[in-house]
Amino acid sequence: MMKTILCYGDSNTWGYNPRTNKKYNEGIRWSSILENELGKGFKVITEGLNGRTSVWDDPIEGEFKNGKTYLTSCIHSHKPIDLVIFYLGANDLKYRFNVTAYDIAKSIETLVNITRESKTGVGEKSPKILVIIPTKIGKLDEPEGAFFGAEGKSQRLSYEFNKVFENSEVILLDSNEIIKTSSIDGVHLDDESHKILGFEVTKIVKKIL
Repeated sequence: MMKTILCYGDSNTWGYNPRTNKKYNEGIRWSSILENELGKGFKVITEGLNGRTSVWDDPIEGEFKNGKTYLTSCIHSHKPIDLVIFYLGANDLKYRFNVTAYDIAKSIETLVNITRESKTGVGEKSPKILVIIPTKIGKLDEPEGAFFGAEGKSQRLSYEFNKVFENSEVILLDSNEIIKTSSIDGVHLDDESHKILGFEVTKIVKKIL
């Protein structure tokens, strides 16, 4: 039976290329590498949106950037789903939201709980869930821009995510142990980081499913 995996994320799932400011070609972003490596018997659905937050309405870029408001309809439209992968939280670090690393981890927990309660898994059970801890913000090309102050705050993401999910059945992957953001803008992944992440997620998925 075909296994369905939903990758729910922001621009680093959409495939934003910091060098060109356009989308990476198919086969470069981490979710397409995952699909290629898994091969037959797996369907990988990429739901990436530039600027997507976890649960926050964006007063500048638009309320549709709120990952919470779209999640329920998204998972129900793709059900039954075997695994949902969340790679979200980086945009929550923007200065305009004024939230802590703890708030971001709890916000992802909110999305996890919505998914668990949705009964969108096989046999109307809950899908399995993998949370990728957001990659820390690097040296910014626009230090006074949208991510003003995000570098320091992002240093606590790994700690807070591990703390929030320590007694959970959620599977955690700390992206900071294997990749870093591009030196070009400090926010997005270069093609090598997409490759590394794609192969690492593939190994985890094979164990889960």
